[in-house]
Amino acid sequence: MSRRHAAEKREVLPDAKFGDRVLTKFMNNLMIDGKKSAAERIVYNAFDRVEEKLKKAPVEVFHEALDNIKPAVEVRSRRVGGATYQVPVEVRPERREALAIRWLIKAARTRNENTMEERLAGELMDAVNSRGSAVKKREDTHKMADANKAFSHYRW
Repeated sequence: MSRRHAAEKREVLPDAKFGDRVLTKFMNNLMIDGKKSAAERIVYNAFDRVEEKLKKAPVEVFHEALDNIKPAVEVRSRRVGGATYQVPVEVRPERREALAIRWLIKAARTRNENTMEERLAGELMDAVNSRGSAVKKREDTHKMADANKAFSHYRW
């Protein structure tokens, strides 16, 4: 890792249909083997399903779901005198977003529906209603941080 300066953040272009940058990041994370059009098709079809079911704007549903998944605190390992402590730290806004996107995609991939569109739509609807595995992951992360609150003085 270079010590000279941190890598600059690349700005992603907003997606074609909704003009949303976070949605583009989501599609880029969902994409496998550089097949962006396939990822776009999956997301847009999942959004159509969500709109059918919930009768709400799909982008609003997407952002609401992400807000329900974003973690506020997480634990980081810190070595102090031969012992490793799980120290709770607040999560930076960019990392919160990245974690929420990653967790949502992972949760959707592990679901039992037939197509990825159905899985993603189901996970989005579950996340909006504050249930589902992505939201559970956030709750577990918060519980872990809460359980290790005693080590918060090791924060750096």
